[in-house]
Amino acid sequence: MPPRSPLPQRLGLDAAWLRTPDLDHANPFPWSTMGDWLHERLREFIDVPGFLAEERFVYESGASVVGADPYQPHTFVWFHRDLSEEIFVPGHIHVVHRDERIVVIDKPAFLSTIPRGRHVQQSVVVRLRAELGLPELSPLHRLDRVTSGVLILATEKRWRGAYQSMFQRGEVGKTYHALAALRADLELPVTVLNHLAKQRGQMQADVVPGARANAESLIELESVVGDNGIYRLSPRTGRTHQLRMHMLGLGIPISGDPLYPVVQQVSVNDFTTPLQLLASAVAFTDPIDGGARNFESVRSLPLHSEVE
Repeated sequence: MPPRSPLPQRLGLDAAWLRTPDLDHANPFPWSTMGDWLHERLREFIDVPGFLAEERFVYESGASVVGADPYQPHTFVWFHRDLSEEIFVPGHIHVVHRDERIVVIDKPAFLSTIPRGRHVQQSVVVRLRAELGLPELSPLHRLDRVTSGVLILATEKRWRGAYQSMFQRGEVGKTYHALAALRADLELPVTVLNHLAKQRGQMQADVVPGARANAESLIELESVVGDNGIYRLSPRTGRTHQLRMHMLGLGIPISGDPLYPVVQQVSVNDFTTPLQLLASAVAFTDPIDGGARNFESVRSLPLHSEVE
């Protein structure tokens, strides 16, 4: 891990960093200057001469990197990347609860939990770090970009371990609700148990026949709305796309799903049809003070577009 960054966050994002290789007498370095090394490492991604001219690379001391500086092994360099323009994701981030250790929010559909890919500034973490003045804010679990509902974040790094371990041990009760078609021949409640796997670069997850089960969900019908049902979903594990896959496997895919049963050609900037899956509630025993914690979403099904 690098030392503490000499650069402050910008728009809720930490500075990027990289480190020169350690000294290896058997393999002399091909760089005579720090500028040569930066150019080789970053020329495909950024305008290295421009960054150097604008003094955008800095050492641990906070001093600017000069291109002609002699190359030094095991040296950290920080910089802020240029950010692409992003379309604002509609919908209010409701703060359900906030205290010294955690922030609980109700996430709108289409907003990423963490900055990644084309969604950097338009993510829960980046937006809330700036809005709440919490530079170390980080999620303790994740919701898919298209899923709405309750999400818990740690206010500071010092609290993250205790709460994240609680999630990893499966000590958090999670309740979801989903809107989907009715099946007269489907006997509910039912526990779905199978093995799910999702390959990197693949949009859909797969059921692996014969493999040891790694995903479990209790599915119940809670109410009927016209030709659809509102289902109560209680996952006992947390595999990627688990609830969406389990509902699909029962023949009742969740309404508005852009991936299941088939991948829809929907633009990432189309916010008109939210997935009808809501993280409704979480419950757990606080690992710090032992108190009972229960948080519920302010949203309800059916979810509507929040485009103004």
